Amino acid sequence: MNKYISSFLIALVALVAVSCDFNDQPEDRENKAQVNFYLVDAPGDFEAVWVEVLAIRVKMDDDDIVDDDDSDDEDDSSWVEIPYEEGSQMVNLLDLTGNNSLHLGSHYFDEGEIDQFRLLLGTNNYVVIGGEEFYLKTPSAQQSGLKIKIDQDIEAGQSYDLIIDFDVAKSIVIAGNSGNINLKPVLRAYMVEAAGISGQVLPQDAQQIMVTASRNGETFTTYVDENGNFKIQGLEEGIYSLTIKPNENYHPVILDGVEVDDDGMTVVDPIVLEEI
Repeated sequence: MNKYISSFLIALVALVAVSCDFNDQPEDRENKAQVNFYLVDAPGDFEAVWVEVLAIRVKMDDDDIVDDDDSDDEDDSSWVEIPYEEGSQMVNLLDLTGNNSLHLGSHYFDEGEIDQFRLLLGTNNYVVIGGEEFYLKTPSAQQSGLKIKIDQDIEAGQSYDLIIDFDVAKSIVIAGNSGNINLKPVLRAYMVEAAGISGQVLPQDAQQIMVTASRNGETFTTYVDENGNFKIQGLEEGIYSLTIKPNENYHPVILDGVEVDDDGMTVVDPIVLEEI
């Protein structure tokens, strides 16, 4: 985790430097919207999942171009590429649960609408199971990036945090007789002010603790951090069931009727688990 903290500090210094540049040209900054990109993880039952992050490519909406998902022009000037670090960085997705996230980059955009973006991964991806590393085969079609539709309006003079949620459990597929383990990323994205559920689960002895929010057949999962805190963001308004699954020494808990409004975070009371 220390290397991720270091990466975050480096990115923060870079962001401050960018801010200084815009301070030298205040008229430009006033007409731009700042968007910060972060990566988080919905966990899977693995010891580690390492992926090679290369960059983010962002496409602003252009009213003069007909939106055709099957004929995106990669050379379109409306695409902006934001490289991560020095072009490549290995990231263990399982470090990005609970309240943890990884800053991928920031950029100033003209006011308008972000139509979509792509997360570009390299080929050096692998999963650790039983102490052994297994190469993750990535379909060639994903070399151009993993597309995520966002359709998010941004206003000049405002700052936004855009969260990319990488669902590990749904993204790693073990093939039948071939023995291949395929990486077919399942991603979703939302702005940080999006609604969600947060809280704390105790005691620490009950960890590793998985928290799942369910509604209408959809599930959204995370783990608590070292202090028992959790946060699940990007939820639609509605009534959710919250399932707390600790280790085998404690009883699981299900909370029904957790209401999420579209105007903020629902904070549940601290949950204290009982020992078996």
